[in-house]
Amino acid sequence: MPPSTPRPLIVPSVLPADFARLGDEVAALCAAGVDRIQWDVMDGVFVPNLTFGPDVIAAARVHSTVGFEAHLMVVAPDDLLSRYADAGCELLIVHAEACPHLHRTLARIRDLGARSGVALNPHTPASVVEHVLAETDLVLAMTVNPGFGGQAYIAAVEPKIAELRRMIDESGFAIELEVDGGITDSTIPGAARAGADVFISGSWMYAHADGKAAAVDLLRQAAA
Repeated sequence: MPPSTPRPLIVPSVLPADFARLGDEVAALCAAGVDRIQWDVMDGVFVPNLTFGPDVIAAARVHSTVGFEAHLMVVAPDDLLSRYADAGCELLIVHAEACPHLHRTLARIRDLGARSGVALNPHTPASVVEHVLAETDLVLAMTVNPGFGGQAYIAAVEPKIAELRRMIDESGFAIELEVDGGITDSTIPGAARAGADVFISGSWMYAHADGKAAAVDLLRQAAA
């Protein structure tokens, strides 16, 4: 299922947001011109932290004019898929490392009417997704180890991004290639040159001195 917005896409994580004002934070991101919004869902097991349940996301959904994606950093994603789809997440991303039957999980996401995504930790080889591309709408190459915001970009992942780009192009499927972790105006060019076309930014975007809209514009220019 191809994306409706020309790439590159700039997608903020709400992890650095003020959790007491999530509706306002979502509205501000939309006003800044983002393409969609990512929710980092952490279960305290697959990664150390705990974050957003589906009810929180559903409450924020009415404040957004762009789509939501849920990055499920959880040990048992199959048990939660329907909850996050019902909460208004049009794209559900699961970790290959957490899915013993990845093909089945991705098919289940599509059965729920959502778009399917699969994330790979920095150490996980690109070949893990080679035989599930037909069931996949997005591949996420993590450029940090998941679980915490504000980490430094791991440039050593870029050859894997390039390998994923080749695999996607050769497959003939309309699959987005997303990167997440340490994305700034100085790191995004390397990820873009390697072949990524969707970029998650969190801490850097929120801390930008000129505000979120300026940060979005700067990322878009640097990626292009």
